[in-house]
Amino acid sequence: MTHLAAKTGNSRDKNRQQQRPQEKNLAGSSGLVFAPTLQYRLQSTVQSSADTWQDSCLLSGLKRLQRLEQGTAMFGVVLLLSFSSLVVLVPPPSAPPVACRHCCDDMEPAEGSAAQPPTGLFSHVPEVRTYINMTILKGDKGERGDRGTPGKAGQEGPPGSRGPMGPNGSKGEAGLSGDPCKVQNAAFSVGRRKSIHSLEAYQVLVFDTVFVNLDASFNMFHGKFFCQIPGIYFFNVNIHTWNFKETYLHIMQNDTERAIVYAQPSDRSIMQSQSLMLMLELNDEVWVRLYKRERENAIYSDDVDVYITFNGYLIKAKSE
Repeated sequence: MTHLAAKTGNSRDKNRQQQRPQEKNLAGSSGLVFAPTLQYRLQSTVQSSADTWQDSCLLSGLKRLQRLEQGTAMFGVVLLLSFSSLVVLVPPPSAPPVACRHCCDDMEPAEGSAAQPPTGLFSHVPEVRTYINMTILKGDKGERGDRGTPGKAGQEGPPGSRGPMGPNGSKGEAGLSGDPCKVQNAAFSVGRRKSIHSLEAYQVLVFDTVFVNLDASFNMFHGKFFCQIPGIYFFNVNIHTWNFKETYLHIMQNDTERAIVYAQPSDRSIMQSQSLMLMLELNDEVWVRLYKRERENAIYSDDVDVYITFNGYLIKAKSE
């Protein structure tokens, strides 16, 4: 670089010496006469300006060249230090030895020549990728944000399979004893001491003797049992037939015939019986009906003995 600066200074002195005769010839040919002092100052000023401009250009070029050389050298050193531990560059055994070249020599052969481009040691430069460790740039944990609005409810899924049966629980404690006064009962037993014959219409068999009538559940005037405790009841009817006359009766629940008591006419009188159980609701009526006079229908009894009886009692209340 110093050799180049000296060479440039010598060429500048030669240019000054060549310009002076030309300026003299130019002044003589134009007929202009300058004073020696003024002419000398003018030439000095022009030459000084030209020299200053050339010097500044030369220094700027030299500084740029120096920075370029320093940067190139520094880049090469950094590159070698970065990959010296990763890449081992060993030329293949069969490759011819590569001649040493200067950094300023041309890397490509001249056009038209049969020479092959030189193969350097750095024909394959490894790729350099920049990696940034984000954990270093991570800041402190921020405050908890506000709770968002709840989303819409999703579709109802299918029902799951039935789970296994759980273990049996422990036996509970015994309850308190019930009040014996709350046990519900209903019963009646009635009889008739007079005979009866059929009429043009149906008749209710009315009784005149009471054996049992718990809570007055049997109405002696109407000849009917009125249910006050719903549940299952047992009923029984006993009669004595009349000689040569038919016996034809029904056990009724409200207006429905439930059972028949029947005996054909005979020269002898006999005892006839019928029993059944009924499920009664509150205020149901149970009674005995004598058939009408389409047939010769009669029941025998007297004042000495009781031949006709009607009985009933509660077996199980509906509430139990």
